[in-house]
Amino acid sequence: MTATRVRPPVVVDPRTSDTTIVEPLPKPAVVGRFPAADDGGRQAVVSVESAPIVPDPAHAMPADAEPAGGHHTFTLSFSTGEIVTVRGDGLLGRRPIAQPGESFDQLIAITDPGRSVSKTHLEFGLEGDELWLCDRYSGNGTIVRPPGGVTRQFEPGRRYRVARGTRVEIGDQYFDVN
Repeated sequence: MTATRVRPPVVVDPRTSDTTIVEPLPKPAVVGRFPAADDGGRQAVVSVESAPIVPDPAHAMPADAEPAGGHHTFTLSFSTGEIVTVRGDGLLGRRPIAQPGESFDQLIAITDPGRSVSKTHLEFGLEGDELWLCDRYSGNGTIVRPPGGVTRQFEPGRRYRVARGTRVEIGDQYFDVN
């Protein structure tokens, strides 16, 4: 008696895989080394870590301005000791960078030597008198602990309103909303 080997038919999965490139990413605007202003005739490298993150002046509010409509301001008090006043929409992370075509009022860089906070960890903004946050598909996620409420983890890409007194955990760091 001879046995025949029967293979199940190969069925192609109609769903796109995670590695499918839908649209090619643009090339970086600058490639290579950055010369220092006073390099003494040699090519010096400026540390990216020491470069300040400056908000876009075309969209920034004056430092003493109150948001439109007299809305109350929010402050974010970080576990690293930094305190930031929210003045519109923005990005928060180790080195937040807006994607091509995006514009934000603030880019907030968090000191995180352990690199548990993503480069661009979350997006935030004001809607009326409320603050909202949105996880930008960060590596370690965003966990929110509202005062007297239920702790929850953000679903990436979805906006959530956040009340004053809430603690927001981003990687090994956190900030309190006041």
